[in-house]
Amino acid sequence: MPKIAPAAVDNAPTPQARESASADALHGVLKLANKLMAPFSTYLEHRHKISLNEFRLLMLIGRFPHAASHELVDLTGVNPMSVSRAVAALQKHGRITVDRDETNRRRKTLSLTAEGERLYKAMRPQTDSVADYLVSALKPAEIATFNAMLGKLINTLEARDENGESLFLERTKPPED
Repeated sequence: MPKIAPAAVDNAPTPQARESASADALHGVLKLANKLMAPFSTYLEHRHKISLNEFRLLMLIGRFPHAASHELVDLTGVNPMSVSRAVAALQKHGRITVDRDETNRRRKTLSLTAEGERLYKAMRPQTDSVADYLVSALKPAEIATFNAMLGKLINTLEARDENGESLFLERTKPPED
C-alpha cells in the first residue's frame, strides 16, 4: 500500500470544503449562464422580437440545416415542450419551415425561411462576438481544456441508467414527504 505524505492528508478537502466547492461551482455556472444572456436581452430580444429559446433554435438551425426538433432538444438541453413551443413560434412568424424528411417520413426537418436566414445573418455577428469575448482571456490550450470540462459536465448530466432514466434526476430527487 503506498504511503501518503502527511502534507497530502493535511491538504485533503474536508467534507464542508468539498460541499462549498461544489456549491461554488454550481453558482459560478449559473452566474456564467446569466451573464452570457445579457447581450441577448440587451441587443437582440426586443430588436428582433424573439424569445431566448427561439433565438437558440434559430441559431442552431442556421448552423445545422434540416435538423429535427428532437435533435435540437439534445443540442440545447432545453426540454421538448419548450422546443416545441419555440418551433411553433418560429414557424408562425415565418422564420422556419417544418417539412417531412423524404427518407424517413416520421421525421420532420426544420429549415430557415428567407426571413429566418436574414435574421440568422443579422444575429450571427453578435453571437460570434459573445463567444469570442467569453474565451478572450484564455489561451488556446485553456479553451480546449474548458471545452473538455464542459463536455464532461454535460455527459455527467446526460448520463442514463440501464432503463434509460436520467441518473442526474434520480440522484438529485428530494426525499419523499
